[in-house]
Amino acid sequence: MTQSSKKPADSIVIMTHLVLPNDTNQFGNLMGGKLMHWIDIAAALVAMRHSGRVCVTASVDEISFLEPIKLGYVVRIIASINRAFRTSMEIGVKVFREDPLNATEAHTSSAYLTFVGIDQYGKPLPAPQVEPETDEERRRYEEASFRREQRLRHRQTMKQMREKR
Repeated sequence: MTQSSKKPADSIVIMTHLVLPNDTNQFGNLMGGKLMHWIDIAAALVAMRHSGRVCVTASVDEISFLEPIKLGYVVRIIASINRAFRTSMEIGVKVFREDPLNATEAHTSSAYLTFVGIDQYGKPLPAPQVEPETDEERRRYEEASFRREQRLRHRQTMKQMREKR
């Protein structure tokens, strides 16, 4: 590992929340917006730990809601860095629900967010590279490159469409 690279395990974040009545919709399920808020905070903490900088959300590529989370359940959010590019960092987040009364657990959501570390003027700063150690970390590292290519291609396509108007 070089001086300008870090291991994913060094910046992992695990957050735990209890779903309370104020967090739910009229069906007794955790509101998606509340979960998105928690996901963004967990991912921001990972980016800040990895870069040692104040970080801002640059994009949210995908949030998949696979299962509902009910009132009284425990939410466990696990966030870790997948890859760093020049100034951007992709953070992967997995969300699990735990039913404390029945001792069951389920994977309920996944998300990919991109963060950028900034200076006091709001200008992007270089990010330390990621040094994957496990097979899982290497897989996530490679997949992050594909998602980045998709993001950049999408951005370019949208720009071209706007210029045609």
